[in-house]
Amino acid sequence: MQDATAAHAAHDLIWETWQAAGRIAALPDGLRPATRAEGYAVQSHLEARSRTPLFGWKIAATSAAGQAHIGVDGPLAGRILAEMVVPDGSALTLSDNAMRVAEPEFVFRMGRDLPPRAEPYARDEVLDAVAALHLGIEVPDSRFADFAAAGGPQLIADNACAHRFALGPEAPSLWRGLDLAQHRVRCVVAPRYEREGIGSNVLGDPRIALAWLANELSRHGITLRAGQCVTTGTCAVPLAIQPGDAVTVEFGPLGSMGLRFVD
Repeated sequence: MQDATAAHAAHDLIWETWQAAGRIAALPDGLRPATRAEGYAVQSHLEARSRTPLFGWKIAATSAAGQAHIGVDGPLAGRILAEMVVPDGSALTLSDNAMRVAEPEFVFRMGRDLPPRAEPYARDEVLDAVAALHLGIEVPDSRFADFAAAGGPQLIADNACAHRFALGPEAPSLWRGLDLAQHRVRCVVAPRYEREGIGSNVLGDPRIALAWLANELSRHGITLRAGQCVTTGTCAVPLAIQPGDAVTVEFGPLGSMGLRFVD
């Protein structure tokens, strides 16, 4: 069982590695979490690094492609600090990013708290707590040199491979009447290639992914709070990016957004 001192030391090592744009092979013996709960205990120290309340949450590995990419068999939750968020249309450097992928995502902004409880939250109950849907692009990364071999507990400690996140425009309210599982997303990585995504890649439906996140937090004694955003995981095979690329994701009637990438 990992104690609080070890969890804090593990977080410090991950944070220092992140800030230096470095990589480690693994957390040392004695600091390495063995369970999901221990991974979240390490991750929890991240919030003290921010000057503002927690911006929101990300879900990693909600698609088969995403799970294969980081070597896990199920979703992981991570925190998004306000300092990690960039505006739609930003130019991002890839000099500090080894993973080098962009991920188009459905993002839910919460309208009321969902506190921990014994009974699981139903999907419709979680959706009733949503204030709005936004578009998003995540640009993940890991502090592990071989992230596909790190395993779930270490990747949770590594904040579920969070790095940068672009919050796009709020979608029109018609989203509530759409079948998000069947909603298609066109991804353009100019000038090199295009790819299509679909909502069903996200745990079968982005709304299912949101309910998973609410219940994952509840299981670990964490409140999903009003105002926080939840980005639900990539709806397309992760988009390989390089300096000079311009990524545009088109969500049809829900809107579009993009990012540019430089050295």
